[in-house]
Amino acid sequence: MAWEQGGRGEGEGEGQEQGAGVRLARLLRRWWEEAGSPSGGTRPTQQALAARLGVDQTTLSRYLNPKHTSTAPLRVVEALHAHLRAPVVELDRARVLCRAALRENSRHRAVDAVGEPTAPADPTDGPGATAGPRQPVGPPQPAGPHEPVGSRATADSVAAPGPGDGAPAGTAAAHGTGGRGSGAGGPRLRWHLHVLVWAAVVLSFAAGVLVHERLAVQDHRAVTADGPAGGGGAVAGSGTPSQWPLLVMGEQDQFTRARALQNLLNAHGHEVRADGFFGEDTRDAVMAFQRKRGLSPDGKVGKHTWPELVKDVKPGSGTYEVRAAQELLNNVGQGGTVVSGEFTAVTAEDLRFFQSTQDLPVTGGVDVDTWLALLVAQLPPAGAPAYQRPTSPLPSVSASASA
Repeated sequence: MAWEQGGRGEGEGEGQEQGAGVRLARLLRRWWEEAGSPSGGTRPTQQALAARLGVDQTTLSRYLNPKHTSTAPLRVVEALHAHLRAPVVELDRARVLCRAALRENSRHRAVDAVGEPTAPADPTDGPGATAGPRQPVGPPQPAGPHEPVGSRATADSVAAPGPGDGAPAGTAAAHGTGGRGSGAGGPRLRWHLHVLVWAAVVLSFAAGVLVHERLAVQDHRAVTADGPAGGGGAVAGSGTPSQWPLLVMGEQDQFTRARALQNLLNAHGHEVRADGFFGEDTRDAVMAFQRKRGLSPDGKVGKHTWPELVKDVKPGSGTYEVRAAQELLNNVGQGGTVVSGEFTAVTAEDLRFFQSTQDLPVTGGVDVDTWLALLVAQLPPAGAPAYQRPTSPLPSVSASASA
């Protein structure tokens, strides 16, 4: 495969044009391949290597695949270096690539969040409730097979407003140039100023809309279907997104958010199976919890119920709330976090890194602001967690519907 052939030259030539995540995966792949060379001894299978690292084989395979977006966390990189007996001089390089790749992932998520801000509370599922993609304000970029070579960089950087944007030749004519940069400096300078002014207007408008939406969500305290006003809501002053996701009963698998909800319900003494399906058992447990907390028992979990449901998680916390936090932390794109229900030093390390990327206080524990950030940052699911495949550790309460 192409990514296997390029593994030996990682960091040189084509590797320089790739992101840090791709270069890290190439380097880890090469360590694993060279472990089977005559000088390296017998190469371990990925299954055996994954067991030593405390991750499943599928996750390890993604870390070793430059075409996959998963990035190995620093502890896995260091463990691979030790188990595969890779060259000592390459460990620092791998650490630098790992940190750079994780920060690239965080920046990409931040750009996506700013480009498509979420809408205020809506009676639909939280994960899909957004304000919708914004329509482009400026005209499309010029493109065409006969575009003059001399004006390519200018045309590709930003599209100038005007009726002739569809064809480069028309644009050149509209601005008084010959299409080949023939020394018409005055018209070209005026065109650049036009573009800069247009871009400044667009950026100012976008910033104003974003600030307005955040302030509007913070000030919004109206009664919703999730509970009475004052029963919980957005967290202010933390810099985290201020929109709690809304979960409602349905037949489809709702993945990590629903499993975290079910584990938290168990932490409050309501026995439900943590399988990601928000069925009648989960709804009944939610309603019972809401009654205890003085909330409207509608069976929906949103901005009023989540703050009452989450618990602070730190060393010594209960199995269910720790597992709920690990479920979410394992699915935010910063590498794998073991979902064990035990708060370990590795869990605290992964939490500190996540908090640093979200502008949260770096405590290594989970408070209400960190719960909110974890719930909002969930990625599309990759499948059921390893601990859940043979059987769920939680009891089924299908017989308790009569309650």
